[in-house]
Amino acid sequence: MTLIDFPAPPASADALAPSATESVCPVCLATVPAERCVEGDAIVLVKTCPDHGSFSAPVWRGLASHRAWSAASVAAARPRAVATPVERGCPHDCGLCADHRQQSCCVLLEVTSRCDLACPVCYAAVGQGGRDLSLAEIDARLDTLVAAGGQVHVQLSGGEPTIRDDLPEIVRRIRARGFDFVQINSNGVRLACDPDYLRDLVAAGLDCVFLQFDGVDDGVHRALRGARLMRLKARAIAACGEAGVGVVLVPTVVPGVNDGQIGAIVDFAIAHMPTVRAVHFQPVAHFGRCRGEPATAARITLPEIVEALVAHAGGALRFEDFRAGSAENPFCSFSGRFRVDDAGRLAPRPGMRAACCGTPAPAVTTSCCGGAADDGSVRASPDVARARRAVAGQWTLPPAAAEGPRDGFDAVLVDRARTLGLSGMAFQDAWTLDLERLRSCHVHVVADGGRLIPFCAYNLTATDGRSLYRSPAEAGA
Repeated sequence: MTLIDFPAPPASADALAPSATESVCPVCLATVPAERCVEGDAIVLVKTCPDHGSFSAPVWRGLASHRAWSAASVAAARPRAVATPVERGCPHDCGLCADHRQQSCCVLLEVTSRCDLACPVCYAAVGQGGRDLSLAEIDARLDTLVAAGGQVHVQLSGGEPTIRDDLPEIVRRIRARGFDFVQINSNGVRLACDPDYLRDLVAAGLDCVFLQFDGVDDGVHRALRGARLMRLKARAIAACGEAGVGVVLVPTVVPGVNDGQIGAIVDFAIAHMPTVRAVHFQPVAHFGRCRGEPATAARITLPEIVEALVAHAGGALRFEDFRAGSAENPFCSFSGRFRVDDAGRLAPRPGMRAACCGTPAPAVTTSCCGGAADDGSVRASPDVARARRAVAGQWTLPPAAAEGPRDGFDAVLVDRARTLGLSGMAFQDAWTLDLERLRSCHVHVVADGGRLIPFCAYNLTATDGRSLYRSPAEAGA
């Protein structure tokens, strides 16, 4: 099986030498040449628009880790279905187009543009307005995924998906089409207050809750979400445990607001295992409601989050215990799985290598969700199937192991219950967008017209709020 259908970028003799790529102008979103340059201990993306001038933004702080991660292997694979022709070039032809270098792994289905919060930080800029997709529209988008072929993980998002009373029916429709992993991206408000609704979701086939969780006190939640939410977050996690569904805590990390709580969030996760299966950190990206050119100090990069995790572990973890994903561009994400002992201390799991979505895989390079056969047809590989099963194994809540003497299966359940995933993904905005990275994106949004659009392209906004793909109706405007 040939996994790489596109040539990998040539390795530089000096991984830290300036290298050329393409980006967009933050003002007009036109494609412009760009360069990755070294400034002090950082990699900075520098570009110039002939109409709007020059822009620069740090994308990686830590030259030693950048050099190491530059050597990571990337398994590219042709999209299973090409929906749009290449006319204007990346990022203006998303659908996916023939130039895209990775298949879908996790696909977001935005079922509503309404929300019950008005967060100061929101990539979709949603609010009380907006509308729900009809069930017919949802069916059409699910049929798009079926036609594209292959298994993907489906994440129900919005807006706030739990604002819909019929969300359990939507989960059932996803399951009926053969998709075997369904998660919701939620603020947790309704999950905390309506246990019957949560039980209905689980009965319909919900596997996992991606829970917005920015910190361990109400000061952080008020700053980023505009409300006191800490008690509701804890209630939502408890309700998920009672309903038998796993939780991934998802902090948006904003310098000066909650970057000092990275370790405390991990401690909270450990205290709420096994219901909490993982923590997935996301550095703030400046799109949606978070507009305007950010100061350099307003940026936090993935290696800084890893360094904070290592420092908090007090010597139990090393930077080398975290790995880049093997399907997306290596500078898009990190992940690691760690065993938690009875005292709440983290230790790396030996013999594991990170794959996509924060999951372990054999120590080989595999594509996230499929590859190309030697005859040019597209099919999933056994390695991919193993990686996808590992995602479900980490993010779903394991059943309780039997009391007393344990057989082999019980020992596996205990091991799963004591394993915590720590991962992160850096979404790109108009200042940091590197089109080489975007072409390798495997997190897609299923949009109208039968298109699959990379997440960062779908949510990309200019300085005035204009979007390439998200319509004003979808943003609740």
